[in-house]
Amino acid sequence: MRCTRRKLLGMGAIGAAAGLFGLTACSGTAPAAPAPSRRFEVMRTDDQWRAQLTPAQYAVLRRQSTERPFSSPLNKEHRRGTFSCAGCGLALFSSSTKFDSGTGWPSFWAPLHNAVAEDRDTTLGMLRVEAHCRRCGGHLGHVFDDGPRPTGLRYCMNGVAMNFIAADEETRVRVPSRT
Repeated sequence: MRCTRRKLLGMGAIGAAAGLFGLTACSGTAPAAPAPSRRFEVMRTDDQWRAQLTPAQYAVLRRQSTERPFSSPLNKEHRRGTFSCAGCGLALFSSSTKFDSGTGWPSFWAPLHNAVAEDRDTTLGMLRVEAHCRRCGGHLGHVFDDGPRPTGLRYCMNGVAMNFIAADEETRVRVPSRT
């Protein structure tokens, strides 16, 4: 079979459309929730998750959707602190492992110990590694092997799936008053 410019352009258009659909899935109707295949420390009904989370958080954390690139304020977060799960509050990443990957999503080269679990993801016809919160199972994003040293990994996370707590706020909360 001969590969012509028209065929290449057609294949490129199909690939771009599939990528665009995957990247903007958060803005549309969320796909049906997968049946819970395992138990987590924090378990809630679908109605309870909907009541607790914003529509965007629900789409990403509970329906494995993806926010639009460059849409999260956490991309520009450079203070010292901790990124935690928006679903259950578990501390996930230290700001010391955050880096600018240029992808449009907050990226980290390593999670905190025992915070993130991984699963095989074959959606959109690709083989990827999904990262999810170890405690509530909330979808966070994906792990790629094109990150910086020392791990060589890039945890490409949806900002909407996380909250940021600045180091000075962590200290303020943990230090008891002297009155």
